[in-house]
Amino acid sequence: MLKKESLYQLLFILCVAIPYINFYELTFLFWLFALSVTLQRKYSYSIVKQLACFAAIFAIAFLVGFFKEDVQRYNFIRDIAYLLKPILGLLVGYQLCKNYIKSPLLTAIYAGIFIAVIHLSMVVFSLVVLGDRTMPDIRYHAGYYSDYEVYVLILVVFYKQFNIELTRKQYWLFLSIIGLSCFFYLARTNFIQFVILFLAIKGYLRLTRKAVVVMSVLTLTMLLSYTAIYYYNPKRGGSVTEALLYKIKNAPIEPFKTKINAENWKDFNDNYRSYENILTVRQVTNQGVSTIILGEGMGSSVDLKREVFLLTSYMRYIPFLHNGYMTVFLKSGLVGVVFLILSIGLFFRNKPSNIPLVTNINLILVGTGFFLIISYWVFMGFYFVPDSKSVFIGFIIAFKDHLLKNHTV
Repeated sequence: MLKKESLYQLLFILCVAIPYINFYELTFLFWLFALSVTLQRKYSYSIVKQLACFAAIFAIAFLVGFFKEDVQRYNFIRDIAYLLKPILGLLVGYQLCKNYIKSPLLTAIYAGIFIAVIHLSMVVFSLVVLGDRTMPDIRYHAGYYSDYEVYVLILVVFYKQFNIELTRKQYWLFLSIIGLSCFFYLARTNFIQFVILFLAIKGYLRLTRKAVVVMSVLTLTMLLSYTAIYYYNPKRGGSVTEALLYKIKNAPIEPFKTKINAENWKDFNDNYRSYENILTVRQVTNQGVSTIILGEGMGSSVDLKREVFLLTSYMRYIPFLHNGYMTVFLKSGLVGVVFLILSIGLFFRNKPSNIPLVTNINLILVGTGFFLIISYWVFMGFYFVPDSKSVFIGFIIAFKDHLLKNHTV
């Protein structure tokens, strides 16, 4: 019979792995189950502050949608489940770590290796069996993103700083598996996430003379690299490498365009995220000041003015956008966006500690704050359905609280 700790380790691994199936109803029900069997009597102030921000966003959307007469019941209930995702993820991660798992960071690594092995198997299947050779085809069959695996990659790279016991053989094996898996997602956001977290752990996101020099050199290198890619002018439908370079070239423009020719398929597809944002702002602001402040509430959706193929089907009315800020703006208005920004700001408010491990966890949280600024704009941050980074964040917040309470390293 499995020990209690082993059962909770398995439960944690399943909690971070199930969202990758991209069937949110299953994720929601399993996280509810995990929440119910790990319920705590007390919660730290640090996790309560995070939960309060998302609870406020939820409450505003709930009340606004509840008093609207034309909201369909299914859409309202659907939004309840989706807007609860960050709250459930943070709570599940926090509760699983608080009392039940003695080696939390090693458990987090095992969960990442489990996901990576499955992903690499799908990559091999895509390349060998299906014969995929283009980046869109490989990502379509093997997977698009994995923020959680990037966190695990950081833990492996800096395993000594996090007091994780790995043999040299384990280190190189884990680094190879998780590093290769992260690369084959071919996701620009995950590359940015790794760089931000790496710089955070190295201490380069703090205002010091060395940090200013390093960041200046890095910024110059990035500008020169982007200039080279821009003038190389990679093709949209080229090889895997060329397609990735094309996406990098388009990255600074894609989320920020204010004018898009919807009749030009290339302009429309390359800048679709901006198209969503433009329509959302136009739709919400056209309904008056109260809607701008408090949003349209649960059950609301954005009219794309045309049917667009998204993941598996054509849709005209979408309840959630790629942009997390705009999604919260639609549901909870400017007040909701303020609470979302506050939730990000909390990651930068960490008390200094003389415990090295706590200091390194604080650096991960600071890096997470910087990354979430981008993640909410490009995707949906903690609201992104096939993602479990909220579970990881709740997990390490609980581990940090445990270290501070017991004054151990």
